[in-house]
Amino acid sequence: MATYKITVNGQRRDVTVDPSTPLLWVLREELKLTGTKYGCGIGLCGACTVHLAGEATRSCGLPVSDVGDQEVVTIEGIGGDRVGRAVQEAWVEKDVVQCGYCQSGQIMAAVALLKVTPRPSEADVEGTMTNLCRCATYVRIRAAIQDASTRLI
Repeated sequence: MATYKITVNGQRRDVTVDPSTPLLWVLREELKLTGTKYGCGIGLCGACTVHLAGEATRSCGLPVSDVGDQEVVTIEGIGGDRVGRAVQEAWVEKDVVQCGYCQSGQIMAAVALLKVTPRPSEADVEGTMTNLCRCATYVRIRAAIQDASTRLI
């Protein structure tokens, strides 16, 4: 066990866990931030996507010991950001959510994309949005990303 000081959604937090504990479990179990979901456990589905130092990162396979001083932003903190708010608003207007399980990861990936590429092409969206959705809301996800990009003009 070791104590780590990590910054999550702008707040410095202390957690005492085994160094190999995945960031996902630190967020969910230690910090009670349950918006980030467990999907596959091997970083393929994207349900566990958070931002680490501004980059979309799959948290299920990332040991907390690797976080260091990098800021973590979760779905609970994304609305405090202009791009995050635009994506959330577009998600609601385009009625993206079906079951909703993957949506926090989808939103986190979309925000990361729009921060790097504010006017993404369809190819940009296709190439970047690799999170899986069992309900297959991909058409609405793409539409919401394009809608959010217009909100950022």
